[in-house]
Amino acid sequence: MTKLEYTFKSDVLFKAETEEELAKIQALEVAVMEQAIEAYRHITATDEFKELERQRHYAAHNRASALDSARREGVEMEREKWLSVVANKDAILADRDAALAHKDAIIAELRAQFANQNAKP
Repeated sequence: MTKLEYTFKSDVLFKAETEEELAKIQALEVAVMEQAIEAYRHITATDEFKELERQRHYAAHNRASALDSARREGVEMEREKWLSVVANKDAILADRDAALAHKDAIIAELRAQFANQNAKP
């Protein structure tokens, strides 16, 4: 089956997607359908139509590329945000660890003083 080079997505007069399907419609010998098929072939053969179709194709490709780029940028921004959150939490935990280490040192010093006082007769 040979697919049609161009298909129209909206307001479809006939729903042929291949040359064979188009030939079957034409074989029905319905005048309106034959005129529509002839108009389709005439329009799609023009350089202007081919250029518009080429531009439509590239515009769709550019939109897809832009969306993908925006998605990747959004993912990277979200990643950076969470790396910042984790870094801040790490800094808070480091400060708390330092405070606990200081308190542990004070407790160790007080225990040593207590032990010295209890060791004296």
